[in-house]
Formats: sequence, structure tokens, C-alpha cells
Amino acid sequence: MSEYMQGGVIADDDLDFSAPRQRERAHEAVGARAAVKSPALNIAIGVSAVVTVIGLVLWAMQLSGGMVQTAMRNLDSWGLYITGFMFFVGLSAGGLIISSVPKAFGIAGFGGISKVAVFSSIACTVCAIGLVVVDMGQPFRVWELFVYSNMGSPLMWDIIVLATYLILSCVYLWAQLRAERGQMSAVALRVISVVALVCAVLVHSVTAWIFGLQQGHEMWHTALLAPWFVSSALVCGTALVMAVVIGLRAAGYLALDQANVVKLAKLLGAFVLVDLYFFGCDLLTEAFPGGSGAEVVAMLVSGPLAPYFWTEIVGCAACAVICFVPALRTNTLLVIGSLLAIAGIFCKRVQLLVGGFQIANLDYAGPLTSMQHTAWDSGLSGIYGGMVYWPTPLEFGVTLGVVALGFLIFFLGLKFLPLRPAEEASPSK
Repeated sequence: MSEYMQGGVIADDDLDFSAPRQRERAHEAVGARAAVKSPALNIAIGVSAVVTVIGLVLWAMQLSGGMVQTAMRNLDSWGLYITGFMFFVGLSAGGLIISSVPKAFGIAGFGGISKVAVFSSIACTVCAIGLVVVDMGQPFRVWELFVYSNMGSPLMWDIIVLATYLILSCVYLWAQLRAERGQMSAVALRVISVVALVCAVLVHSVTAWIFGLQQGHEMWHTALLAPWFVSSALVCGTALVMAVVIGLRAAGYLALDQANVVKLAKLLGAFVLVDLYFFGCDLLTEAFPGGSGAEVVAMLVSGPLAPYFWTEIVGCAACAVICFVPALRTNTLLVIGSLLAIAGIFCKRVQLLVGGFQIANLDYAGPLTSMQHTAWDSGLSGIYGGMVYWPTPLEFGVTLGVVALGFLIFFLGLKFLPLRPAEEASPSK
């Protein structure tokens, strides 16, 4: 992939709209044929479809029997579904940021991976929305959110921003396809890129505000939560894109230069260090002598959430080492490092959500029942002495179905959409 000078600014080869129409047509034909004839891709589509159907059946069971079938109770009103929602919003936002930044600022990109990154963002956004839907006890009353909406609620802000974000991601992908065909100017694409970048940052900031603006939860109420969410999105989004493009290159779908993989790796390492820095700042503030959050830090470092905490720290640190040490930047280790970073960010989401409910801000008077919490027979001391919430098999199954839906959308995109860079279909290559 070549870089070129345009108006004194280094531009990505994705921004080259001078490619002949014939080459673009050849690209579409070659890409479509390669995808259709791929047995592995067809198998992946079939497996994803089956798991999605199973998830739908389990969701129907949840709807028929009620949310009491889950492990969520009054003291743990959010669980695996909302944890997954936060996680997939981060994955989607990070992928779109990686795609839009080079085009928005006219700088060198990553070798034509933009369309793949955007479509992975779309698939992750569908997963995030799906997890919100299954978390609703009465999803068929979703219209009431808009009829009786409270525009002063961050929850309503997130609904609006997330819907806008999904539409904008689709528009951005469409604009890139039209630009490749010479049907859209570079200026118009750059404008859309800037809007997409702003929306990607905003969607994760609003998600963070849902938690950060709640004064009743010690672990959530911090102004650092929004930038921390954005940094986490950059980590897991970049890691996802790198793992996907390395996998697609190994499968023969993309012909990505190794130099672009190295650039992605260095960027991922930098994002990981920034995210760990934010985490360290938050821990220092909470644990400093006289700080009100010492109990929170103890719960993370040595309490019931310690496995998630140390998985995040060790996994992200290992990812940074792999990304920055040239001898370790093999494709296999980069994929492993990316998966460690993604797992670490997921653990961070578990810490945030479950930990926010672990510390009681109010003492509950009166009798305790199984409808209020899962450890009802052990009293308040038992409730907060260990992990209160653990998902039921039904929750795991429904969540797996939603995730499979995201995979299904992504695989179908690889099969039917021209997501390869147009340059790869050049007769000279």
C-alpha cells in the first residue's frame, strides 16, 4: 500500500479516489466470488445462525417466565446483559474511531482496513442494542420510552446517541463505498468522517455518564469515568480490529502489509498504557489516606473482584509488552495480546458494574427475601461479604445468542459486501 502527498498532507491510500471504475468493478467481483466459495465462511455463518436461533428460544423462555429466572435482584438490578452492553459499545466505538481518524485528519491509515473496521463496529453496535433489549422485562413496550421519555435522564441520552451512532456507522460505510467508485468527493467523505468520530466519542461518553452521574454508588461517581470509557474503547476496539485483520489476512481475504500491522500494534500498546494510567489515577484517588473509596480498592485488589482486577492488569500489561517489543510482534502473539486486552476490558466492565452494587450505601430495614437479592438467607453481612451476582445459565445462553447475532452479521458482510480495499483487486497485483 502506498502513501502519497496531497496538498502537502500525507494521506492514506484509502483516500485515493482516482482508481479506475474498472478496477473497482473487478474488486467487487473478485471479493464476492472469494467469499462465496469459502467453505470456512459458510460454516461460520451456519454455526452463528444456529446459536442465534438458540438464543432467541432462550429469550422467549425468559419472556414467558419473567426476569425472576435471572440472577438479577433489587440489589443487583443490572447484570451480564448490561455488562455486555458496555463492553460492545466500547468495541464498536473503538473500531469506528480507528477507521475515521485517518480520513478525518488526512493522515496515514492502516492499509485499507477502514471498511472492515466500520463493519465490525456496526456488528458490535447491534450486539450492544440487542443486550439492552433482552435486559428489558417488557421489550414490546419500548415505544413508551419515546412517548413518556425523560430527556433529563442519561439513559434517554444513550438511547438517542446509540441509535444515531448505528445509523451514522451505516452511512459512513456507504460513503466509503461510493467514494471508491468516484461518486463522492474526498471533502464530503472527510466531513462524514469527522461527524462519525465525534459520535463515536460521544456514544461512549454518554454510556459512562449513566453510571458516573449516580451519586448513590461510590464506585461510579467520578468525573474520570467518561474519558476512562473512551480510552477503554480505544483499547478493545483497536485490539478487535487487529485480531480481525490478521485473521482475514491469514484466510486470504486481505493482503495487508506487515508494516500496517506494526503501526496498529504500537497504537494498541499506547492506548493500553493510557487506559492503565487512568485506572491508576482512579485507584490512587480512592485509596489515598483519608479517601472515601478505600473499601472499593480493597474489594478490587484482594476482595471478591480480585480475579477480574488482576486479569485486567496482567492481561493489558502483557499486551503492551507484546506490542512494544519488536521480537514479540509475531502475528500469533499479536492476536494473543489483542485477545488479552479485550478480556481485560471485559473484566473492567464486570468490576465496574458488579462492584457498584457490592458496597451498600443504604442499610435495608425489614425482612430480606429472595426477590431482593440472591444471598437472602445469609443476612446483610453475607450479602456484601462475597460476590452477590453470578449469571444463571439462561443469562449466559441469551447473551451467547446476541453475540452470535453480531458474528452472523459480520460474516454475512464478509460474504456479500465489498469490504476489501479496491487496490487489492488491481490487475497488477
